[in-house]
Amino acid sequence: MPDLPTPQDAAEAALFSECWDAVLSYADLCTAGSTAAGELATEAFALGMREAREAEAAVRGAGRRPARLPRIPLLLTAVRTTAADWETQDLGHRLDPDLRLWLNSDKAARYTGPPLQRPIALRGLRDLQAADAELLWLAEVEALPLPVVARRLGLDPATVGEELAQVRGLFRDRSHRNHLDMPMDAQCRSYARLLDAVTRSTSGEAPADLSRHLARCQQCAEAAACLRLHGGGLPAALAGGVIGWGGLAYLERRRRAAEVRLGAGGPLALESGPPNPGAHKAKVARNGLLVAAVLVSLLALAVSMMPGDDMKHGAAGPGTSAEGQPVANPTYSAPAATSRAPGSARPSGTPTPTGNPSESTGATNSDPEPQGTSSAGAEEPEPGESAAPACRFEYSLVNQWPDGFQAEVTLTTTEALDDWRVTWSFKDGQKVTQMWDANFTQSGSKVTATAASYNKSVAADGSLSFGFLASWQSKNAPAYDFSLNGQECAKS
Repeated sequence: MPDLPTPQDAAEAALFSECWDAVLSYADLCTAGSTAAGELATEAFALGMREAREAEAAVRGAGRRPARLPRIPLLLTAVRTTAADWETQDLGHRLDPDLRLWLNSDKAARYTGPPLQRPIALRGLRDLQAADAELLWLAEVEALPLPVVARRLGLDPATVGEELAQVRGLFRDRSHRNHLDMPMDAQCRSYARLLDAVTRSTSGEAPADLSRHLARCQQCAEAAACLRLHGGGLPAALAGGVIGWGGLAYLERRRRAAEVRLGAGGPLALESGPPNPGAHKAKVARNGLLVAAVLVSLLALAVSMMPGDDMKHGAAGPGTSAEGQPVANPTYSAPAATSRAPGSARPSGTPTPTGNPSESTGATNSDPEPQGTSSAGAEEPEPGESAAPACRFEYSLVNQWPDGFQAEVTLTTTEALDDWRVTWSFKDGQKVTQMWDANFTQSGSKVTATAASYNKSVAADGSLSFGFLASWQSKNAPAYDFSLNGQECAKS
């Protein structure tokens, strides 16, 4: 395995630090373990930097810039190329199984086949000037704030937004031209002018016949994604068209990484020098736990400040004062904090729910408030309040297209976890094809997601999340019947 290249000057050293994190993030998606991810990233980084230096030398010699990708997408395609080399060198067992299937399909051949048949986004980005392509990629795919992009590219922060809008328009023009230059049948060509007009409209509504055509024709659907600048679909079009396999998963990871850096208040610039792969994953896990802990603390504070039944029943007597309660509002905290273990007997002398409140709360007992000691005269608790669920889930549909979709699952747990396993079911025959931040298996409609090597531990009252891509037909109802380590979860 080659060593990482040595920066030639300070400017290239800064580029190294900016690019390594992106390369390692994609290499981690492509491999079956952290060790393989580090080796794939190192080999691809060396290959990509060598190609970039050769291209820059050719530019200086010829005086004209050949069409090529910006630095980060160039390195990401080097990861894909290196993974393909591993597959042919009997190292495919170290790659993600779905990536191996993709590498041996016609989909992968498009990225190395005849130029006119390559994805439109790939061709459009290559056709832009170097500075314009860099601006578009950093802002749309790497999800960096515009002031940070301006600082990296030496642009004016006050006008970088206007420049980005102009570059989007240039990319659209290149994509439209490349779409017309592609070999296409008579039906696709008959829709080309209509597709151009519909994607320029901000309404986003397409005639029924065009919608049916886009659902069947991948080539025209890719063109529509590149031509439609409104609606927020450009980042997915760029990532999927330039990177190929795992493009949407990579896009989601970069968005999360940007949010974590912003939420933690840390510097947005990456660390100097390619980091150790294991340290990179540990840092991502720590940042995720930090954000989760802050959110849980704010939620607990808000709940504790809500008015409860103790304000409405102020005459309950001295035995029901706040001194014996774990928080200011026993109505919300007592069911989860004081429930007896299953099968345990009621302490002797504990009155029934209709007993005198002063007698029930005045008895000395190590249990702060056994079940059945609620105040006399108070309303009966709602059935859902008798016991808090061990976990709660949130299922979010992030994006959807004619035959696939992207979703995200977030679960909160009241107990600390050393490892976790999440299961759920689909109603409409959806099939998971790719997952990040977790490993998965699917049997029929039931899906099981297990923790990755770097996010097994979850703190009490903490959260875990992962995302996936899946296929669907006819209907795409939300997933249901979620459980965490065998315990049923309630919907958030």
